[in-house]
Amino acid sequence: MTSTSHNRVLSGMRPTGRLHLGHYHGVLKNWVELQNEYECYFFVADWHALTTHYEDPQVISDSVIDMVVDWLAAGVSPANARLFVQSDVPAHAELHLLLSMITPLGWLERVPSYKDQQEKLRERDLATYGFLGYPLLQSADILVYKAGQVPVGEDQVAHVELTREVARRFNHLYGREPDFEARAESAMKKMGKKNARLYRELRRRYQEQGDAEALEVGRALLESQANLALGDRERLYGYLEGGGRIILPEPQALLTPASKMPGLDGQKMSKSYHNTIALRDDPRDIEQKLRTMPTDPARVRRNDPGDPDKCPVFQLHQVYSDDKRRQWVREGCTSASIGCLDCKQPIIDAVLNELAPIQERAREYEEDPQQVRNILREGAEAAREVAEETMDEVRSAIGLNY
Repeated sequence: MTSTSHNRVLSGMRPTGRLHLGHYHGVLKNWVELQNEYECYFFVADWHALTTHYEDPQVISDSVIDMVVDWLAAGVSPANARLFVQSDVPAHAELHLLLSMITPLGWLERVPSYKDQQEKLRERDLATYGFLGYPLLQSADILVYKAGQVPVGEDQVAHVELTREVARRFNHLYGREPDFEARAESAMKKMGKKNARLYRELRRRYQEQGDAEALEVGRALLESQANLALGDRERLYGYLEGGGRIILPEPQALLTPASKMPGLDGQKMSKSYHNTIALRDDPRDIEQKLRTMPTDPARVRRNDPGDPDKCPVFQLHQVYSDDKRRQWVREGCTSASIGCLDCKQPIIDAVLNELAPIQERAREYEEDPQQVRNILREGAEAAREVAEETMDEVRSAIGLNY
C-alpha cells in the first residue's frame, strides 16, 4: 500500500432525510477529527440510496443539499476534505461494473447486511440486482480512490473485508505482468545499492520466515524512496509480499468510536424507529421531546425508586454526562431523591448547548444553497481527477486500453 493511499480516508452517507444526533455522534464528529489528520473524501451516496429508495427518488434529490448543509454545520470543512456527490464521479460506476466481472455471487450473498436489510425493510421490494450488488459498489467507492482507511461501525466491517478480498482477487488476476520480476528487479536498482540490499533482506525474511516486522519495515523503506515512480513502487510492494503488482491496495477498517447513539426510546437512534432528534430541530421541540421521554416503568410516582439501567434517559447520560453527574443520577434515582424531570434537565441543557453552534452555522448555508452546490462541484472535480488516475491503471491492467 502506498503512503498516499494509506493516508487517504473515504466515507459516504446516503441522502434519505435530515441528519440527527445519531449521525452526529456516530459519523460526523469522527469525520471532523479525521479531516485534520488524513486526506479525506466524503461523498453523498445517491446511487446507494437508490438501492432501497428506487421507487421514491424524490426523497433523494430533496435530501442531497440538505444533508451537506448538516455536514458543513457540524464542522466538516471543504478546505480540509473533498465533498462530492457519488453520481458526479462516473468512475465509481465503471469500476463497479469491472469488479462485478470477477466477483463470485456467493461473496455478495454472504454479506451479513444483505439478508439483515431484507428482513428489516420487508415493506420494500429488495430482490433487485442493485441491492445484491451494493456492497460491491461500496468496494468500488473505496478502491477507486485507493483509500487506505475506511471509518465504519462494527456492522460494516464485513463490507471492508469484502473490499479487501475483491482487491486481492483483482491484483492476483491482473497484477502479474508477464515480465513482473524483471520490472521489479529493475525498480529495485533505482533505490541505490544499500537500500536495494536492505529491501532484498527484508523480502527474504518475510517470505521465508513470515517475519511480519520485516514486512512493515520493508513497506516503510519503500514509502521513503522519493525517486521511485508510482508504478515501480507498487511493483515493489507486490514483490515484497510475494504477489504481483498491487494495482488496488487493500483498505483497512477504521472502527468508529461511539457508533451507537441511543434514541428517545432507548433503542438505537434511527429514523425508522421515530426516536430521533434532528440536528436542526427547533430548540423548543427538542426540549419537549426530551421532557416526554419514557423512563423506568417502575417509577410510577415521584417517590418510587427506579433503576437507571432500565431507563433510556440514563443511556443519554452515558453520552453527555461525566462520572460525577452519572453517580448523582444513579443515587438520586435509586433512592427517589430526584424526580425524572430533574434527571432530564442536564440532558436538555447539554443537547441544546451542543446543537446551538451547529444550528447557527447551518443558517448561513440555508440562506445560500448555491455556496453548497459550489463546494460539491469543486469536490467532484478533485475526486474525478484522482478516480480517473485509478481507472487508467485498471483499464491498462485488464487490457482495455486499445
